[in-house]
Amino acid sequence: MGSGKTTIGRALAKRLDKRFVDADHEIETRTGASIPWIFEIEGEASFRQREADVIRDLTAQEGIVLATGGGAVLNEQSRQLLKERGTVIYLRASVNSILQRTSHDRNRPLLQTDDPKARIEELSQQRAPLYQEVAHIIIETGRPNVQSVVQTILSQLPNLSETLPAENQPESTNESSVDHP
Repeated sequence: MGSGKTTIGRALAKRLDKRFVDADHEIETRTGASIPWIFEIEGEASFRQREADVIRDLTAQEGIVLATGGGAVLNEQSRQLLKERGTVIYLRASVNSILQRTSHDRNRPLLQTDDPKARIEELSQQRAPLYQEVAHIIIETGRPNVQSVVQTILSQLPNLSETLPAENQPESTNESSVDHP
Protein backbone atom coordinates (compact mmCIF):
# COMPACT_ATOMS: atom_id res chain seq x y z
CA MET A 1 0.00 0.00 0.00
CA GLY A 2 1.43 3.32 -1.08
CA SER A 3 4.67 1.81 -2.36
CA GLY A 4 4.18 3.01 -5.93
CA LYS A 5 2.85 -0.21 -7.47
CA THR A 6 0.55 1.54 -9.92
CA THR A 7 2.91 4.32 -10.98
CA ILE A 8 5.96 2.08 -11.27
CA GLY A 9 3.91 -0.79 -12.73
CA ARG A 10 2.59 1.42 -15.54
CA ALA A 11 6.07 2.73 -16.36
CA LEU A 12 7.55 -0.78 -16.24
CA ALA A 13 4.82 -2.18 -18.49
CA LYS A 14 5.49 0.56 -21.02
CA ARG A 15 9.22 -0.20 -21.04
CA LEU A 16 8.55 -3.93 -21.39
CA ASP A 17 5.88 -3.37 -24.04
CA LYS A 18 3.33 -5.23 -21.92
CA ARG A 19 -0.18 -4.45 -20.72
CA PHE A 20 -0.53 -3.04 -17.20
CA VAL A 21 -3.27 -4.51 -14.99
CA ASP A 22 -4.19 -3.34 -11.50
CA ALA A 23 -5.88 -6.14 -9.51
CA ASP A 24 -7.94 -3.70 -7.44
CA HIS A 25 -9.29 -2.04 -10.58
CA GLU A 26 -10.12 -5.48 -11.98
CA ILE A 27 -12.10 -6.27 -8.81
CA GLU A 28 -13.98 -2.98 -9.14
CA THR A 29 -14.71 -3.67 -12.82
CA ARG A 30 -15.98 -7.18 -12.12
CA THR A 31 -18.17 -6.16 -9.19
CA GLY A 32 -19.25 -2.70 -10.30
CA ALA A 33 -18.40 -1.52 -6.79
CA SER A 34 -15.52 0.36 -5.18
CA ILE A 35 -13.05 -1.34 -2.85
CA PRO A 36 -14.22 0.75 0.16
CA TRP A 37 -17.84 -0.24 -0.59
CA ILE A 38 -16.94 -3.94 -0.79
CA PHE A 39 -15.10 -3.67 2.55
CA GLU A 40 -18.00 -1.82 4.17
CA ILE A 41 -20.85 -3.98 2.86
CA GLU A 42 -19.27 -7.42 2.46
CA GLY A 43 -16.33 -7.18 4.85
CA GLU A 44 -12.63 -7.84 4.41
CA ALA A 45 -12.98 -11.64 4.17
CA SER A 46 -15.29 -11.36 1.15
CA PHE A 47 -12.97 -8.81 -0.47
CA ARG A 48 -9.97 -11.12 0.06
CA GLN A 49 -11.82 -13.98 -1.65
CA ARG A 50 -12.64 -11.76 -4.62
CA GLU A 51 -9.01 -10.68 -4.67
CA ALA A 52 -7.78 -14.31 -4.66
CA ASP A 53 -10.10 -15.11 -7.58
CA VAL A 54 -8.77 -12.16 -9.57
CA ILE A 55 -5.14 -13.07 -8.77
CA ARG A 56 -5.79 -16.64 -9.94
CA ASP A 57 -7.27 -15.41 -13.23
CA LEU A 58 -4.73 -12.68 -13.91
CA THR A 59 -1.66 -14.78 -13.14
CA ALA A 60 -2.82 -17.20 -15.83
CA GLN A 61 -2.43 -14.44 -18.42
CA GLU A 62 0.80 -13.71 -20.27
CA GLY A 63 2.22 -10.40 -21.37
CA ILE A 64 1.06 -8.32 -18.41
CA VAL A 65 2.57 -6.37 -15.56
CA LEU A 66 0.26 -6.93 -12.59
CA ALA A 67 -0.05 -4.66 -9.58
CA THR A 68 -1.70 -6.48 -6.71
CA GLY A 69 -3.25 -4.97 -3.64
CA GLY A 70 -1.01 -4.91 -0.59
CA GLY A 71 -3.00 -7.66 1.11
CA ALA A 72 -2.95 -10.12 -1.80
CA VAL A 73 -0.11 -11.99 -0.10
CA LEU A 74 -2.34 -12.90 2.83
CA ASN A 75 -3.83 -15.73 0.76
CA GLU A 76 -1.49 -18.71 0.57
CA GLN A 77 -2.72 -19.83 -2.85
CA SER A 78 -2.26 -16.30 -4.23
CA ARG A 79 1.31 -16.23 -2.91
CA GLN A 80 2.02 -19.56 -4.59
CA LEU A 81 0.49 -18.48 -7.92
CA LEU A 82 2.31 -15.18 -7.93
CA LYS A 83 5.66 -16.80 -7.22
CA GLU A 84 5.21 -19.67 -9.71
CA ARG A 85 3.58 -17.81 -12.60
CA GLY A 86 5.58 -14.60 -12.71
CA THR A 87 8.46 -12.54 -11.48
CA VAL A 88 7.41 -10.87 -8.24
CA ILE A 89 8.89 -7.49 -7.45
CA TYR A 90 8.45 -6.30 -3.87
CA LEU A 91 8.43 -2.50 -3.79
CA ARG A 92 9.48 -1.85 -0.23
CA ALA A 93 8.67 1.54 1.30
CA SER A 94 9.18 2.92 4.78
CA VAL A 95 6.23 3.44 7.11
CA ASN A 96 6.74 7.21 6.89
CA SER A 97 6.77 7.13 3.09
CA ILE A 98 3.58 5.07 3.02
CA LEU A 99 1.93 7.41 5.53
CA GLN A 100 2.89 10.44 3.46
CA ARG A 101 1.70 8.88 0.18
CA THR A 102 -1.63 7.70 1.58
CA SER A 103 -2.49 10.50 4.02
CA HIS A 104 -5.14 12.12 1.80
CA ASP A 105 -6.46 8.95 0.15
CA ARG A 106 -9.90 8.01 1.47
CA ASN A 107 -10.07 4.90 -0.74
CA ARG A 108 -7.94 2.84 1.63
CA PRO A 109 -10.37 1.16 4.02
CA LEU A 110 -7.68 -0.31 6.27
CA LEU A 111 -6.34 3.18 7.01
CA GLN A 112 -9.66 4.71 8.05
CA THR A 113 -8.61 4.72 11.69
CA ASP A 114 -7.64 7.23 14.37
CA ASP A 115 -3.98 6.21 14.09
CA PRO A 116 -3.10 5.39 10.48
CA LYS A 117 0.64 5.29 11.26
CA ALA A 118 0.14 2.55 13.86
CA ARG A 119 -2.03 0.65 11.38
CA ILE A 120 0.63 0.92 8.66
CA GLU A 121 3.26 -0.32 11.12
CA GLU A 122 1.02 -3.26 12.06
CA LEU A 123 0.31 -4.15 8.41
CA SER A 124 3.98 -3.84 7.48
CA GLN A 125 5.02 -6.12 10.33
CA GLN A 126 2.40 -8.69 9.32
CA ARG A 127 2.99 -8.56 5.56
CA ALA A 128 6.74 -7.93 5.11
CA PRO A 129 7.70 -11.59 5.72
CA LEU A 130 5.06 -12.68 3.18
CA TYR A 131 6.31 -10.18 0.60
CA GLN A 132 9.85 -11.44 1.13
CA GLU A 133 8.64 -15.05 0.79
CA VAL A 134 7.27 -14.48 -2.71
CA ALA A 135 9.65 -11.80 -4.00
CA HIS A 136 12.12 -12.59 -6.74
CA ILE A 137 13.39 -8.99 -6.58
CA ILE A 138 13.21 -6.47 -3.73
CA ILE A 139 13.39 -2.78 -4.58
CA GLU A 140 13.51 0.14 -2.17
CA THR A 141 11.10 2.81 -3.39
CA GLY A 142 12.56 5.67 -1.43
CA ARG A 143 14.08 7.02 -4.63
CA PRO A 144 12.13 10.04 -5.85
CA ASN A 145 12.48 9.25 -9.56
CA VAL A 146 10.10 6.64 -11.00
CA GLN A 147 12.35 6.03 -14.00
CA SER A 148 15.28 5.30 -11.68
CA VAL A 149 13.23 2.64 -9.90
CA VAL A 150 12.08 1.18 -13.22
CA GLN A 151 15.69 1.11 -14.46
CA THR A 152 16.76 -0.70 -11.30
CA ILE A 153 14.01 -3.28 -11.84
CA LEU A 154 14.95 -3.75 -15.49
CA SER A 155 18.58 -4.31 -14.56
CA GLN A 156 17.56 -7.13 -12.21
CA LEU A 157 14.94 -8.94 -14.26
CA PRO A 158 16.02 -12.48 -15.19
CA ASN A 159 16.36 -13.35 -18.87
CA LEU A 160 15.62 -9.75 -19.74
CA SER A 161 17.23 -9.88 -23.16
CA GLU A 162 14.82 -12.65 -24.18
CA THR A 163 11.68 -10.78 -23.13
CA LEU A 164 12.39 -7.16 -24.06
CA PRO A 165 12.02 -5.73 -27.53
CA ALA A 166 15.44 -4.50 -28.75
CA GLU A 167 14.45 -0.82 -28.49
CA ASN A 168 13.55 -1.30 -24.81
CA GLN A 169 16.75 -3.02 -23.70
CA PRO A 170 17.90 -1.45 -20.44
CA GLU A 171 20.79 0.92 -20.53
CA SER A 172 23.74 0.10 -18.36
CA THR A 173 23.40 1.61 -14.92
CA ASN A 174 25.81 2.59 -12.20
CA GLU A 175 23.30 1.89 -9.46
CA SER A 176 24.33 -0.77 -7.03
CA SER A 177 22.10 -3.80 -6.72
CA VAL A 178 19.60 -3.91 -3.89
CA ASP A 179 20.71 -5.86 -0.85
CA HIS A 180 18.29 -8.57 0.10
CA PRO A 181 17.48 -8.74 3.81
